[in-house]
Order: sequence, then C-alpha cells, then structure tokens
Amino acid sequence: MAGFTGSCFLCFKMKVSRIASLLSKRTEVRRHTVCRTFTSGSTTRQQKLSSPRGSICRYSTESSINGCTALLYRNHGDPSQVVQLESMELPSVGAKSVLVKLLAAPINPSDINMIQGTYAILPDLPAVGGNEGVAQILEVGSQVKALRPGDWVIPRDAGLGTWRTAAVLAEDDVISLPNDIPLFSAATLGVNPCTAFRMLSDFEELKPGDTVIQNAANSGVGQAVIQIAAARGIQTINVVRDRPDLTQLIDRLKAMGASHVIKEETLRRHEMKELFKTCPRPKLALNGVGGKSATELLRHLQYVFRVGGSMVTYGGMAKQPVTVPVSALIFKNVKVKGFWVTQWKRTHSQDEGALRGMLDELCSLIRQGKLTAPACSEVGLQDFRKALDTAMQPFTSAKQVLVV
Repeated sequence: MAGFTGSCFLCFKMKVSRIASLLSKRTEVRRHTVCRTFTSGSTTRQQKLSSPRGSICRYSTESSINGCTALLYRNHGDPSQVVQLESMELPSVGAKSVLVKLLAAPINPSDINMIQGTYAILPDLPAVGGNEGVAQILEVGSQVKALRPGDWVIPRDAGLGTWRTAAVLAEDDVISLPNDIPLFSAATLGVNPCTAFRMLSDFEELKPGDTVIQNAANSGVGQAVIQIAAARGIQTINVVRDRPDLTQLIDRLKAMGASHVIKEETLRRHEMKELFKTCPRPKLALNGVGGKSATELLRHLQYVFRVGGSMVTYGGMAKQPVTVPVSALIFKNVKVKGFWVTQWKRTHSQDEGALRGMLDELCSLIRQGKLTAPACSEVGLQDFRKALDTAMQPFTSAKQVLVV
C-alpha cells in the first residue's frame, strides 16, 4: 500500500510539473506576440491591441528593448548644428517605471528655445530634445497601478525628451490618453490646446456671445483658441500678419470657427469701429507676439463701469517688450498678466483631477470633431535636420512632427 501511495504521489507531481511547463510556454508565446505587435513598423501608430488587457500585462525588471535612437544635444546653440542622431542604452524597468515606444513628437518653438539655451527651464546636458509627444506603453513595473501595456501616454511636464524611439520613464512622469483619437491630436495635445483651454477658463468669466481678441491666430495656440471658443459659443477676433497666402489662411481659420480674421494693420484703422457694431468689445486679449501688436490689443479691450478686461501674454514672437499705456492701467483698470502652461502644471501637480479633467474635456472635443490638430508634416527621425530648419522658418504653415 505504501508503494502504491508513493507511486501515485510521483504521478501527481509529474502531472503538476507538466501543467506548469505548458502554462509557462503559453505565457512566453503570448508575451512575445504582444512585443511584436508594438514593434511591427509604421502600422503601429494606429493599431490597437487585439488581446484582452488583463492577459498582456507584463511586469519586468529587464526590458525587452535595451536601447533606443534619440536626437541628442550636448551643447546649446543652433539646433541644426548641435542636435545629433545617436544610440542610447535604456535602463531596466523599475518597480514604478514604464517602458514606452514613442509614436510621434512635434517640434515646438519651446523645443527650439531650449536647445538654443534661451528657455526658462533647461535640462542637464547632454539632453534629448522634445517636450511634447505621444507614446505607447510596452511594459510596466510591478508597482505600477494606473497604466497598462497598450495605453497611450503624454508627458506631464516639460523637459522629458520625446525625440527618441523608446524610453524608460517614471509612472508619475506621464499621464494616459484614450487611444481612439487621431495620432497627431494626441501628439500635440499637451502644450498648445492646454494653454488655450486655461487662458479661456482662468482669467475672465466668459459667456456665450462674449468676444476674445488674439494675435498669432495662426499659431498652434491660436488655432486651439478659435476652436475651443467656438465650441463654447464665444466669438473671436483673430489677428494675423500679412502674407502671400492671406486669403487661404483666412478661409482656413474661418472654417475652424473664427468669427473675424484681420491683419495687424487693421487694429489701428477705422474698420475696428465698424467691426464692434457686429460684436461686443472683447473681455479678453491673448498676446503671443508682444511689441506694438500687444499694445493695439489693449486698446480694444472692453471697459465697463471702471472695470477693464484682461490681456494675457503667453509668448513673444516679435522679441519686443509689451508696452502698456498708463491710461489703460489708471482709467480703464485693465489687467495685464502672463501665462505659462508648464508653471500651471507644476502648481497643480498634486491635483490629479485638474489635469485629468482638462485632458478629458479636450479629448471629448476632439471626438466630436470640434478640436483638430494643426496642419502637420510627418517627418522621419532620420530627417530631423530638414524638420528643424523648416520649423524655424517664418510663416511656416505646418507643424513638423517626428514620427517613429
């Protein structure tokens, strides 16, 4: 009897061992299938996972990707001279970190300024270029709770370095986005639309029928302002510089929802009085240029019962100071303020709901077709020099987006 019992126990152990071996092989096959899904080329950009999320979540301390290709700069200077395409090693995936594959990353003016060494914040050198972009998570650490493989994520803050093929990042450095919105909308969501959203929300109590005036209306922020304002029933007066394709530009901005599009010279002409017969004077002016353009915006702000409107400066394309007439401050009580979306994000870094709520509302507008990405030119990482040169040219009609 004892021999029979021992024989049965041995058979039982062999069966358990075989089952465990089969399960291990199935898990390994499934893991490698998922990794191939993410690295299969350009089709990855719009691809969705076909497996249930619960079956592909992988916890690891050894990343399946050991290196990446990145646009690195070791010194500040002319971007086309100091930026180089280099290979980099990736660290292991820690308990609270994630491995991501970058999908698309735009070239913004702030990126250029950071490389030149003129931006308000500068990362330690050597540094990877790019403050904005969208990535897809490949692997997560064992203590990562809010993110899973397949999720799309964008940086929470500036300086993350998005011009690369892959990265290992802290879970807290990124925030998830739905992957059912267009790729370029996701890649360009974190800076310009957020800037527009906050400026339209935080400085004046705007109601349907109110008016906002802005210069740099053709910029990424300007286009987002037009669309978000239109979705809220707010009229916009959009100031642009004269250019050869002005008629086409006006048509394009009006198709987005712009109420009025005028040249900078018009701000100083009698036509403005005629314009204000069709819409109220603006409560809010948004300045991305500076210099005389900003001063002219101030002149047209609403003034009611000793309360003037607000001018918010978020950029200075003209590289000239903002001059405010004394009479505007004393007699019209206008408010002159500045806004930097990076500072807003840092101030609200402990308020998860603030950033999450804003992104959710913007994504809702995107799904409804009320907020689209600016015109974008898709550029491969290896063609970065051409993309940098184009991004620095005046009157550039399309945003350069590096696609991995």
